[in-house]
Amino acid sequence: TSRGYPIALLATLLWSFTGIIISYLSRTYSLPSLVLAFWRDLALSLALLLFFALFQRTRLALPGHSRTFMLFFGFIVAVFNSAWTFSVQFNGAAVATVLGFSSPAFTAILSHWILKEQITGVKLVSVILSIGGIVLVSNALTASAWQVNPAGIAFGLVSGLVFAAYNLMGKTASNRGLDSWTTLLYSFGFATVFLFLFNLAFDFFSARPLLGDMLWLRDSLPGWALLIFLGIGPTLGGFGLYMLSLDYLPATV
Repeated sequence: TSRGYPIALLATLLWSFTGIIISYLSRTYSLPSLVLAFWRDLALSLALLLFFALFQRTRLALPGHSRTFMLFFGFIVAVFNSAWTFSVQFNGAAVATVLGFSSPAFTAILSHWILKEQITGVKLVSVILSIGGIVLVSNALTASAWQVNPAGIAFGLVSGLVFAAYNLMGKTASNRGLDSWTTLLYSFGFATVFLFLFNLAFDFFSARPLLGDMLWLRDSLPGWALLIFLGIGPTLGGFGLYMLSLDYLPATV
């Protein structure tokens, strides 16, 4: 656990930049949420794939019995990234963070039910303090911060619930003995495929040109640079180190 805590804290520090960058991309370029989520996951997957192919080929191996599990894990990642991106777009980074951090409560309940982790008094107090602290830090007590529509609140709560599912999937992968970085590669790789299909379905049901928004940024080099940095910087570092911390810590912690 002495190794797990600093890894988890560093992951959280890197993660804290994702909401800010997503919010900036949404405000500055009006980048559609599903398109943003797709390119973000693609950048992470390609960066990891290239690094492993050049330096750590053993991490490219995925046991056959884990492929179905990893496919479902990828679906969870795709839904989480979509919900989180929509939440930031609808609510702003502050309120999206508050709603997303409903995940400790969801995680405590689900990990007790599925992974048989004990819910102690200390954990209950920690969940309450965590949510209370996030509310205070993000200034969510002000009425103006909550002038959002029901869809925004729904996306925020869904992001918290699905992130709890992500916690459980990550801990299950660790319990199965899967390498944390291999898990990251394949979960985000499959998530990229699902996000491509989400974009396709969204355009189809909206009667829009299929995949017409995928190159939304066109020739904006600063926009593309920031989007790629989002994927290979705080997203890769945050998710990667967080996945690694699950090797040492219970999901609830």
